[in-house]
Amino acid sequence: MITSIFKKSSIVNYTLVFLLLLAAFFVYQNSLLSQSNPVIGSSANALLIILLLVCFFLVNFIVKKNGLTKNSSYAILFFLLYLMLFPSVFSHSNLLFANFFLLLAMRRLISLQTLKAPKEKIFDASMWIFIASLFHFWCILFVLLVYISIIFHVSRDYRNWLLPFVAFVATAVVFLLAALLIDVSWISHIIKQTRMNFELDYFTNNFQNAALSFYVVAALYFWLSMVFTLTNRPLILQASYKKMVLGFVIGSVVFLLSPEKNNAMLLFTFFPLAVMTTNNIEYSQNKMYQEIVLLLLTTGSFIAFFAQL
Repeated sequence: MITSIFKKSSIVNYTLVFLLLLAAFFVYQNSLLSQSNPVIGSSANALLIILLLVCFFLVNFIVKKNGLTKNSSYAILFFLLYLMLFPSVFSHSNLLFANFFLLLAMRRLISLQTLKAPKEKIFDASMWIFIASLFHFWCILFVLLVYISIIFHVSRDYRNWLLPFVAFVATAVVFLLAALLIDVSWISHIIKQTRMNFELDYFTNNFQNAALSFYVVAALYFWLSMVFTLTNRPLILQASYKKMVLGFVIGSVVFLLSPEKNNAMLLFTFFPLAVMTTNNIEYSQNKMYQEIVLLLLTTGSFIAFFAQL
């Protein structure tokens, strides 16, 4: 039943995802208020909602424009379900901004397969990644995906290998000038984020631990499923799927390295995992399997969401 709703793209599907996103966001904000935790103002709420909606638009645009999924709404649905697994994401504006810029970078890197204006795309992707690292430093590791994309598509031109350095210098100069003119503490904030912390001892309750465990099991299943069936995918899309596989790994490393660790930092893995989950569903001919996977993910996400309020 669930598969019949989201296996096609329609305004009804987008509206349903939009309403679920709004409901989850405001329910979480209301839970913070009831617990006497700091909450953000209405203008900040509006900004975060717009940012989330733009991220959903980008996810949908990237997968449809580049043929990463069939004509379905599964990608944005799974992106929403993974968000609900870790509702604390809704209160981390820096992570949401970083993810927004990473999605812009992914859009350019995936479209690199067309070989149209490769230098512009490499520079743009690198710049978006470096801007994302200003909000969360370890996002800078995604520049590895830029070089992986260069290897896949345009490795023969040595100038392509230098473009990320040019983007880094441009971004660093603009940032330093802005920091010196507006607030020099921005520099110390970035330096503070360069620390590493591999310990997973940040849980404040067992429900956060359970949500992480559920996510790890689901993520490993869909990641391995993509890895072992990659050669069965259309040849023209294999490079893009490899970027999803590697993007998920890089996002996981960002989570493991981050100094002030929390489950919300897994946000950087949600897009590639949503694509891999969608492919797992769409390429299966077993309707019962599709329903079971969707039911498990939906039930698990909703239970984890309400348990952590």
